Amino acid sequence: MLRGMRKASASWLGKGIMAAVVGFLILAFGVWGIGDIFRGYGHSTVATIGGTEISIEQFRQSYNDRLQQVGRELHRPITPAQAHDLGIEAQLVSQLVAEAAIDEKARQMGLRLSNAEVGRLIMNDPTFRGPTGQFDRQQFEYVIHNAGYSEARFAAEQRRVTLRRELSMAVGGDLPAPKAAALALDRFENEQRSVDFVVLGPAQAGDIPAPTPEVLAKYFDERKVLFRAPEYRKVVLLSVSPADVAGTIEVSDADARRYYDEHRARYGTPERRHIEQIVFPNAEAAKSGAEKLANGTSFEALAAEVGKKPADIDLGLVAKSDLIDRAVADAAFALPEGGVSAPVSGRFGTTIAHVVKIEPEKMRPFEEVAGDIRHDVALERAKPAIQNLYDKIEDERAGGLSLEEVGKKLKLNVRTIEAVDRSGRDSAGTLLADLPAGGDIVANAFSTDVGVENDPLQTPAGGYVWYDVVGITPSHDRSLDEVKDKVEARWRDDQVAARLGAKAADMVERLKAGTPFADVAAADGLKVESKSGVQRGHPAEPLSGRAVDAAFRTAKGAPGAAEGHSPTERDVFVVTDVTVPPFNAGSPQGQRYSEGLRRAMTEELFEQYVTRLENDIGTTINQDALNRISGGSSEQ
Repeated sequence: MLRGMRKASASWLGKGIMAAVVGFLILAFGVWGIGDIFRGYGHSTVATIGGTEISIEQFRQSYNDRLQQVGRELHRPITPAQAHDLGIEAQLVSQLVAEAAIDEKARQMGLRLSNAEVGRLIMNDPTFRGPTGQFDRQQFEYVIHNAGYSEARFAAEQRRVTLRRELSMAVGGDLPAPKAAALALDRFENEQRSVDFVVLGPAQAGDIPAPTPEVLAKYFDERKVLFRAPEYRKVVLLSVSPADVAGTIEVSDADARRYYDEHRARYGTPERRHIEQIVFPNAEAAKSGAEKLANGTSFEALAAEVGKKPADIDLGLVAKSDLIDRAVADAAFALPEGGVSAPVSGRFGTTIAHVVKIEPEKMRPFEEVAGDIRHDVALERAKPAIQNLYDKIEDERAGGLSLEEVGKKLKLNVRTIEAVDRSGRDSAGTLLADLPAGGDIVANAFSTDVGVENDPLQTPAGGYVWYDVVGITPSHDRSLDEVKDKVEARWRDDQVAARLGAKAADMVERLKAGTPFADVAAADGLKVESKSGVQRGHPAEPLSGRAVDAAFRTAKGAPGAAEGHSPTERDVFVVTDVTVPPFNAGSPQGQRYSEGLRRAMTEELFEQYVTRLENDIGTTINQDALNRISGGSSEQ
């Protein structure tokens, strides 16, 4: 996952500008940074771009926001050291500097966006539309307040993002992707090959005599580092979780029943109704409409009469909680199927509602979910107890007690891991798979020392894990006697690999000389197999991934060889057919390739433009301030 995150965040443009280009403005605001980053010049800055300064405090806030975002994506908190490994501070400062450079250029060019245009953009944003498909101010206020914006700050941020988008489009525009590039990409992804092959294994290597003591000793001496014992740490763990405490909490039937009644939506589907509504400009028009309905005019005919299309009146199948207008919701959910309400004074005007269809509520019976409810209630009640327990443990640690002593005093389970290496394996090489969920305990244990009091790690479930390193066994060379079996096994594997490599090379040479594949294979007691429809980068068992890659570097009719699924296997093959897919630039797939290439070219072009801007405007990075922030220093 971490490698994927690095790749996804390698281009600031891919995370920022292009998000704005495709119109996801709300996401773009978060990516471009939600702070007023150009207000309030300070003496302590992280970066200076022309006349714009990014202060330490502004960068620190953005940095902390980014850590929380990454933590949510990974489902665990990350430490500053882990953030540094991901390159988060470097990515963030690069992003903020690029944004500032673009804004500086926009100011130099005199680019402006009127208040009316900003308002139009907001009104047309699908994010802020209500059930009627029109702009809904309540929805707008809910979304921006949840994102931490005031209306003024949101409008200002939209102005900045829109100008950045316009500038990016002016640079990249609708740069078309070369057809030859799209054709090459299509062939790379979709070309198929057919191969005849055999798989060589240890059986084809023949008998390998046991090594003499002298041979084994020499082999070991030349490869001691491969058998070196890693550093091990002895770690004491004390963990508490809501689940641990919940097991001691009794939940009565009355409490469970009350919880069931208060959270009915969790245990079934609420009643839903297919509702149509006509919103009239005033009460008089609504009253006239109600009279026409009473005299036999259909709801659809009345809607057409007042200029409403079917899409304008249809709210679809909705639950009562889905309707923003409470008055209309109450009226509509009080009607029978097919019923029409009297005029209702609603939030958006006087409204008449029509119930087309009713889908009844579907609930799982209490008896079926009672066990789950008791568990959920116990977990909720356990959370305050966890915090009390946390305080008690911290008090005892502050009093000088070790984790073992704290566990004994408070009757909590304490676990001692006798030895664990950096990969999370014990001294026998077995992966420790039963560690408490949450922060990376092993990584944290290797970032501290014996006698250091460490802050507890918080788990996603709301619990805590305390850890102390109580012993360190340094990495050291092992003697041959300690690892003789492993050394001999590796030596034998190397011998098998060498023999198979030589045999595979000999088979390839015989195939090149014109010997039929069946005859070459029969000499080693093998039968030639065939595989068609092989694609680059796709599994093609029993061929290994290396063999598939090699087959796409080999001409039709030519032989080749590659390592199999392990060093003690070799795949020998002949490419028997190459199928080049037809390319249609106008097909959905062809358009996808062209769009992907166009986007990549636009990104690259704009990145170069921004780099030039930063150089022309003048950019200075305060690396010391950056290090203080990413290192968690409180110094300003």
